[in-house]
Amino acid sequence: MPAHDAWPPALPRHLTLPETNVFHNAAVSAARFPDKPFIVFYDSVITYARFLRETEAIAGTLQQACGVRAGDRVLLYMQNSPQWALAFYGILRANAVVVPVNPMNRTDELRHYVADAGATTAFVPQDLADQMLPLMGDGLRHLIVATYSDYLTEPTDLAVPEFVAAPRRAIPGTIAWHDMLERALVPGPLTQGPDDLCVMPYTSGTTGRPKGCMHTHRNLMSTLVGGIHWFWRNQDAVFLTVLPLFHVTALVGSFHGPLYAGATIAILPRWDRDTAAAMMQRYRVNTWQAITTMLVDFLGHPRLSDYDLSSLRIVRGGGAAMPAAVAQRLQELTGLPYVEGYGMSETMAATHINPLHAPKAQCLGIPVFDVDARIVAPETLQELPQGETGEIIVHGPQVMRGYWNDPEATAAAFIEHDGKRFLRTGDLAQVDADGYFFMVDRLKRMINASGYKVWPAEVEALMYRHPAILEACVIGAKDARRGETVKAYVVLREGQAGQVSEADIVAWSHEHMAVYKSPRIVEFVAALPKSGSGKVLWRQLQEEEDARR
Repeated sequence: MPAHDAWPPALPRHLTLPETNVFHNAAVSAARFPDKPFIVFYDSVITYARFLRETEAIAGTLQQACGVRAGDRVLLYMQNSPQWALAFYGILRANAVVVPVNPMNRTDELRHYVADAGATTAFVPQDLADQMLPLMGDGLRHLIVATYSDYLTEPTDLAVPEFVAAPRRAIPGTIAWHDMLERALVPGPLTQGPDDLCVMPYTSGTTGRPKGCMHTHRNLMSTLVGGIHWFWRNQDAVFLTVLPLFHVTALVGSFHGPLYAGATIAILPRWDRDTAAAMMQRYRVNTWQAITTMLVDFLGHPRLSDYDLSSLRIVRGGGAAMPAAVAQRLQELTGLPYVEGYGMSETMAATHINPLHAPKAQCLGIPVFDVDARIVAPETLQELPQGETGEIIVHGPQVMRGYWNDPEATAAAFIEHDGKRFLRTGDLAQVDADGYFFMVDRLKRMINASGYKVWPAEVEALMYRHPAILEACVIGAKDARRGETVKAYVVLREGQAGQVSEADIVAWSHEHMAVYKSPRIVEFVAALPKSGSGKVLWRQLQEEEDARR
């Protein structure tokens, strides 16, 4: 047993979940708060009553005009927007399964999602329609095209991106969003229950072709309800929804959870630190999910003190450990800790979150409601004692059924342990004496330098302490003497180019960390490659380095 019980004192260990389709949450919130703003899009508002009414019309079109049947998969390929949120619940209302897709994907990548999911219908924005149109007749039969500016109904002084402000244009052979709403077709009854498929996010594909994670309504309900209770959010909470909604972190924490609670979300289609700060001030945002790259940019804003951020109560996130120096700057500015959590596409977001009353820095947190998490030896799968590094395995109500149409990958992802079915996460961690989990690294992201094991995430966190470093990504480089050595790609802060050299960073690293783990090679780059959800694509850099050598 942990030396200190970190469980939030007023919360139960077990959470009883609603036995309903997730769509029911929208109906309940609309009945309770019909005229309350659900979505703020720049300065335009969509109430709960309007949200529910439009999802019904969307479902009617899907069923009657597109032939979507219960259990069919429908692609959702857009930036954050009112239409993204409406389409998601329209798909659920049609008894279908949502396949959220990164809007950075292009035609060749989209072809895989269409074929693998067997989707015949997709929602697209007009600025990206050209990427999906070539797939019409190649699996796809219906495209519903949204124009973001349709929902800019009020004047605003906020900076609206050009692709959002663009006027509506006709795209032959597709269904226009506004025409769909005007027709207001009525859908059939809601038939799907808690154990039917609800949403199928795809893995990032960094270890192969993207795989669809099969999640039921119960899976999604477990994390959306759990998150609201864990963070003590209610109908008067206001969320800044700027992390991409196709990714499970924002999907649950910045969209479904707030809707369940009857809260308000201020949506931004693209990260902009000025607009984010203005929205926080104007709409009294109190809850913000953010990632490291976002916070680094936000806290580096030279005019941040011009904005009133006093409404903020929770800044939370996950995906990668928040460097101590960045978390410290946040604390100094707002008085708030950065509350970290841990989850995967395979677990519909969080399985671990830090307790609000006792968060720890650079920590995954503790297992949340009804989650059983263990640390095992990756080779033998034997459970390891506290303090030893091993692979995290998890069992809980949010764990996926398996990978879509991939029984081999599903079998490889799960093990039986203590009579339960556990998911192998592929992440290496340790548990401290208080029961908190700390990430060490991805299972295969380890550098063996002269027999010493180097965990890149630890080196990166240390490098963030250098005042000239904005971002860093550490990989292994081939070395004739050491086998592997440590290489760091570094993005310098504005104004630092020419003021600090790569050799200076190497020397500083030798002074601030053990010699075997300090980078021997530093390469300055203008930017690090990132996924659509903002994660640094370290594997891409590793593969490029391996190819060069």
